[in-house]
Amino acid sequence: MLKKKWMVSGAVAIFLLSSSLGVLAGANLQPIKAYLDSSMKIVVNGKPFQPQSAQGAVLAPISYNGNTYLPVSAISKAVGVAVEYQQQSHTIFLGEKIAGVPIADSFSGHLRTKDPQLTTYNGKDYKDVFFNNASGNRGSGFMLYPKGKYQKLYIQVAAVGKDIETFFVQDSDTDVKLKMDSITVEDGLKTFEIDINGLESLYVGAQLKDGGSLFVPLTTSYYK
Repeated sequence: MLKKKWMVSGAVAIFLLSSSLGVLAGANLQPIKAYLDSSMKIVVNGKPFQPQSAQGAVLAPISYNGNTYLPVSAISKAVGVAVEYQQQSHTIFLGEKIAGVPIADSFSGHLRTKDPQLTTYNGKDYKDVFFNNASGNRGSGFMLYPKGKYQKLYIQVAAVGKDIETFFVQDSDTDVKLKMDSITVEDGLKTFEIDINGLESLYVGAQLKDGGSLFVPLTTSYYK
């Protein structure tokens, strides 16, 4: 298990080195004398691990003042922790965010609507929703693109008219199901918490019956 203090220190020191020169030029940085240590071996969950940049270049740990610093973006993916650097606030986020980010920001689907006649559920207007109220037995779904920035997905779903026997969220790159469940009309608006471990893209899907609809509010479903 990586020590939190050591990992965060590495994040500040190394993650910025993999960022753009423009970010570095605008940062309040202090020059230091450090050493690349290519002899150090890294093992993650019993398997050898070689850190690499987003472009595939091999990255070596850095030794400075008795401490070892690792490239946070590579290590975070290896241990299943989302990482994001926000340039405006000059902040690195590991794991869950402080505040949720609505999935509306990365939603992709043609059944999105802001029509108040369709966005209202149990007397509350959710303003922006995915709503499939077509006829016939059918599959329904949409894509989400968290782009590796988030640790958790909190998604709200309601079955309208008929129960939904199969609802699922899967990693669209590997087709691995992250969550699979059923939703009854009596459940109301059901919230699912899903560990997405910095995944790039997701598919949210359901099998619907004739006379049944799928309701997903995009403003109260969010990433963290």
